Amino acid sequence: MKKITGTNISIFALGGLGEIGKNTYVIEYQEEIILIDAGIKFPTDELFGIDYVIPDYTYLLQNKEKIKGIFITHGHEDHIGGIPYLLKEIDAPIYAGKLALELIKERLKEHGLLKETRLIEIEEDKIVSYEYLALDFFRTTHSIPDSYGICVKTPYGNIVHTGDFKFDLTPIGPISNMSKIANIGKEGVLCLLSDSTNSEIPGFSLSEKEISGTIHDLFGQIDGRIIFATFASNMYRFKQAIEAAVLHNRKIVVLGRSLLRAVRIGSELGYLKIPKESLIEASAVNDYPDDQILVICTGSQGEPFAALSRIAYNKHPQLSVRKKDTVIFSSSPIPGNTLSINRIIDQLSRAGASVLHHKLKKIHTSGHGAQEELKLMISLLKPKFFVPIHGEYKMLKKHVSLAEECGVPLEKSFIMDNGTILEVNEDEASITGTVPANAVYVDGEGIGDIGTIVLRDRKIFSESGILLVVVAIDFREKKIISGPQIISRGFVFIRESEQLMGKLREIANAATIQSLESGNRRWSDIRSDILDQVEPYIYKITKRRPMILPVLMDVSKR
Repeated sequence: MKKITGTNISIFALGGLGEIGKNTYVIEYQEEIILIDAGIKFPTDELFGIDYVIPDYTYLLQNKEKIKGIFITHGHEDHIGGIPYLLKEIDAPIYAGKLALELIKERLKEHGLLKETRLIEIEEDKIVSYEYLALDFFRTTHSIPDSYGICVKTPYGNIVHTGDFKFDLTPIGPISNMSKIANIGKEGVLCLLSDSTNSEIPGFSLSEKEISGTIHDLFGQIDGRIIFATFASNMYRFKQAIEAAVLHNRKIVVLGRSLLRAVRIGSELGYLKIPKESLIEASAVNDYPDDQILVICTGSQGEPFAALSRIAYNKHPQLSVRKKDTVIFSSSPIPGNTLSINRIIDQLSRAGASVLHHKLKKIHTSGHGAQEELKLMISLLKPKFFVPIHGEYKMLKKHVSLAEECGVPLEKSFIMDNGTILEVNEDEASITGTVPANAVYVDGEGIGDIGTIVLRDRKIFSESGILLVVVAIDFREKKIISGPQIISRGFVFIRESEQLMGKLREIANAATIQSLESGNRRWSDIRSDILDQVEPYIYKITKRRPMILPVLMDVSKR
């Protein structure tokens, strides 16, 4: 690696700061850009009709010749989901662990990008080197196999990105490589970027072994069918359920496209070992006694179209809830999903099922470390500068206080927003500027074509409905030929509001005539005049503000 005196290293995020999701971090030095993760964020309720939220890639597009590679810490969607959208704009190799690569391949197939993408597997003993920067990897423990932290070796010292991690001494998969983490700390860490998700939770996170014990105990006690709902990305969790089912002679039904894909990939890579005779189709579920059935499905977050929701509301073609069923939610609510989850639990209970969740039994643990684990990472690495990542602002702020407890001076920690640039060298670090980092919305095939105005309109449609005022006008004669016709959708039921509709027709008619007589021939002016009269009256009578769209048709004779 070369060193050029007086040139700083730039560190910034395009996503993942002040939020949960779309993790995308950039380290730049000289003519080399290293990208760590390229995730998506799932939309909140106010993002009507939006499929995904991705970062603003403007800076990367402007500097795409500098991008050396996209390095993936693990295979969760908030770390890999943005890859296809980014690769449609730039050409860069993808470096990832074995499982993450397979999940990325599935994503790339869907977008028709697999053949043209360079995919390289990373391992702990593999170093990727460039002219100025080099990357080393260390294994971490998370809720998915093949999770890595990344050490970027720079001319000024090591910059470490932890990825998502916890320190579980009795994990389902490999244990974190604490020896290598400690050795990196001995070498010296210039700047640490560390996962902040559970920075507000005291103590240590529960071990997966403890969760495994609970699952095995439950499978031995429950007489009826077990419906096990979890994330399709939490491979270690459904691995535990599968092993318990095999041990207790239960046949396994897997429901949900994403879960089926995860089971297939996990089996192909050897992470899941499922006897062929244990797997059955959903159509065969009634061929076995209830106490010999395990259904693993998606829908633990109350998603309306997921398998669990369709089962709960008796809309699944093969399965419905029975009185002796036990439904296990092996997950914790994502912020914003609590109401949806409660509705599903209530519906399952109404149908006669017993419902177990993490507040009743130890059937879920986070893949993210709690406070003592975060402090352990800081203590092992002993960073000179500290940047909390992957979390809402309150989580980042709490993580900084934990770092201070571990000896990192407050002035050497930086709580940043997406797009904020931190420049570091061997002696100092400071905020120096910003890059574009707005949220970009993906709606179907459209990327970035949905803005705040469209979302505002969708919000109004959903809350107050829409009202069309249709008028046919002879512009030459300056008179109305037909209409105004009032069409309501989601505002009021017309048959029960004839008096209101009649008054609106009168107001729109008078506004149109007045506008025409004043000499207006531009459609925009006439529309504005109609709106100016109709909108205040509607609010006065109904205290509602529907979207009002005047539709003018020119029927002048040529």
